[in-house]
Amino acid sequence: MRKKNTPSPWAAEVEMQVQFFDLDPMEIVWHGNYVKYLEVARCALLDHINYNYVQMKESGYAWPVIDMQLRYIAPASFGQKLTLRAEIVEWENRLKIDYLITDTATGKRLNRASTTQVAVEIANGEMCFVSPAILFEKLGVPIP
Repeated sequence: MRKKNTPSPWAAEVEMQVQFFDLDPMEIVWHGNYVKYLEVARCALLDHINYNYVQMKESGYAWPVIDMQLRYIAPASFGQKLTLRAEIVEWENRLKIDYLITDTATGKRLNRASTTQVAVEIANGEMCFVSPAILFEKLGVPIP
């Protein structure tokens, strides 16, 4: 587990522009679409460590999201450019990722979030109480 207030060596950022189809009747991004934005950032992060969903499946593990927390700070609107950041903050017994969505031009925070995923052996459907060795290998950290 990473110590608080230290930057994660496993982080990724992507930029995107808010599309019209993501808006609600109030002409701001509908709150549920932030979950999609987290997935975009998470996939960039998992690509960064070479352990995205295809590699997970090939390794024999699924990693379902079991918990998600979102805090909405300010709305995003049509055409706005966003920076989506994801970083791994826990990995020993679960995979916890923290997110930050900001306005690309100003750096203003729009949303903070976190997700927790656990490893499940695909062959038997059993949840792992310790992250499998493949995750440690992908992160380049020693197996405890």
